[in-house]
Amino acid sequence: MSFPEVSRVRRICFLTGTRADFGKIKPLITEASQVKSVKVTVIVTGMHLLDLYGHTVNEVRALDHGIEIVEFSNQCGGERMDEVFAATASGLVEIVEDLAPDLLVVHGDRLEALAGAAIGALRGVVVAHIEGGELSGTVDGVLRHAISKLSNVHLVANAAAARRIIQLGESPDSVWTIGSPDVDIMLSASLPALRDVKEKYEIPFSNYGIAILHAVTTQSREENGALAEAMMAAIKDSQLPFVVIYPNNDRGSDAILDVLKTAEGNENLRTFPSLRFEAFLSLLKGASVMVGNSSAGIREAPVYGVPTVNIGSRQRGRFEGQTSSVVDVGGDYSDILEGIKFALKNGRDHSELTFGDGLSAQRFGALIADPEFWERTTDKVFNDLPVTED
Repeated sequence: MSFPEVSRVRRICFLTGTRADFGKIKPLITEASQVKSVKVTVIVTGMHLLDLYGHTVNEVRALDHGIEIVEFSNQCGGERMDEVFAATASGLVEIVEDLAPDLLVVHGDRLEALAGAAIGALRGVVVAHIEGGELSGTVDGVLRHAISKLSNVHLVANAAAARRIIQLGESPDSVWTIGSPDVDIMLSASLPALRDVKEKYEIPFSNYGIAILHAVTTQSREENGALAEAMMAAIKDSQLPFVVIYPNNDRGSDAILDVLKTAEGNENLRTFPSLRFEAFLSLLKGASVMVGNSSAGIREAPVYGVPTVNIGSRQRGRFEGQTSSVVDVGGDYSDILEGIKFALKNGRDHSELTFGDGLSAQRFGALIADPEFWERTTDKVFNDLPVTED
């Protein structure tokens, strides 16, 4: 796709702190790098730089050589969430001052995104927030809405998310419905073949499930550990082999990791700190079921019609589609096991495209190629909605 030239070179900085958010923004990074008069920089921090989680900074480093990459560490592992936030904000102050971006792009509801949006707002940088206006449980929803209020540009997945952003008092002129960028990758023909992924990661199973359980930050370490024990016992008794992936490094994740490590050596399990995003999608596409509380079970799995057993409240209210592929269960062993059995019995559902149609990057490219896009300022006023009289 060809783009018109803008009046001067603009610098777009993308901020990534996790394997998940990088997979989602990667199509936008690639598309932006093709726009004339745009300089792309990727700021890398967070889990990417931790060996425990697979040192996924290497995936970012594999981007096209024309894309500048700036790395900084915001944690060693085990710090409190507020400490990580403070370290991220501190590190970004100097980086944002040196790079002087015209646009800072953040994603989702992570601490790194909140720090980026805050520093951008304080430094007078236009901040674009991807996938705001969505519902999720625990502190994640609070962070997501706070990031939206600190942002100037809202690139949302669907009409429902756009309405919520406007409800937050944001101007409709600042909201664009582009879809979820990871769906671009999911629907592309460039995913690696499943047999190649299995060979690379030494996964011997023909039929298998995928399990990802993240810590619920409003619960205690003991409660998160008990939830992990219940899930692992249920997937073991389901008699189905599973690919298990480490949780994010939220508070309480150490308890989950302790449980996962006790299952090492089980011939029906293959456990990984992380998987390359495209490899994960290929495995998801071929899976019989997904179990846990990852947003991938709510957002990505339905695109392929893969049934999800969604445990607990972490993704509360997140799914808005019509498919029956998402089965909500509590945190007890029996609930989880029955959910797995139900999902396997019902099998795959139709493909659900609630969060995107595969054209997100194309829409983003057209947006940043438009000279009028760059004329906006960081000034904001509250957009009042009409009040209905009782």
